[in-house]
Amino acid sequence: MNHTLVVKKVVDYIEAHLEEDLSLDTIASALNYSKFYIIRKFNEETKCTVYKYIQGRRLTLAAQKLAETDTPIIEIAYEAHYSSQQAFSYAFYQLYQCSPQIYRRRGEYYPKQIKLRACLYNAFGATKIMYLWGGKLAA
Repeated sequence: MNHTLVVKKVVDYIEAHLEEDLSLDTIASALNYSKFYIIRKFNEETKCTVYKYIQGRRLTLAAQKLAETDTPIIEIAYEAHYSSQQAFSYAFYQLYQCSPQIYRRRGEYYPKQIKLRACLYNAFGATKIMYLWGGKLAA
């Protein structure tokens, strides 16, 4: 089976259900794959874990809400599936290198984790796959 297709299905499922509780069991059950297979293939293809991808996407959507709305930070934290504003602020700082309050004051949205997309290219007669991460290429 084409592993890139598996990763694409996982990414599409995550994107369609980002606002919901997502677990590997849920994703695996919905796509009829073993969660261990998903973990292994996703990591091999993207060099990222499924959990980190979900977290990055949720924090990126939270950053957009911070920059473009007046929604309270605690509400954005809960929408991003964090149980407290402190946990959200810590995770947000790890990705954006500033607090949610400072990010909101700046008012500029900068996506750190865009939707993962596979790009095929041909190098030396062999088709290779690269993934787009936040505007950068990750082999």
